[in-house]
Amino acid sequence: MPSPHPPEFRRRAVELARQGDKPLAQLAKDLGVSRSCLQNWISQAAADDNRDAGDRLTSAEKKELTELRRRNKQLEMENDILKRAAAYFARESVLPK
Repeated sequence: MPSPHPPEFRRRAVELARQGDKPLAQLAKDLGVSRSCLQNWISQAAADDNRDAGDRLTSAEKKELTELRRRNKQLEMENDILKRAAAYFARESVLPK
């Protein structure tokens, strides 16, 4: 599902907010987004720009984390299949024919 606001819109909104010409609440209203949404965009942009954003992950780190979690889940499933196969063959070799 695509995000409702394109990245260019978000970047421009952050630029306008950083200029500080208008209060954040007014700017958010003018752009048709919530104040908290705009604040999240600003915080994420600060993290991406390596500014002081606390413990927030950059967009690249978020993407990498998502990929690593997906890969971890896949490896766990493969490991589970191998464990079951090993148990099956071990049982088969122990039981008399």
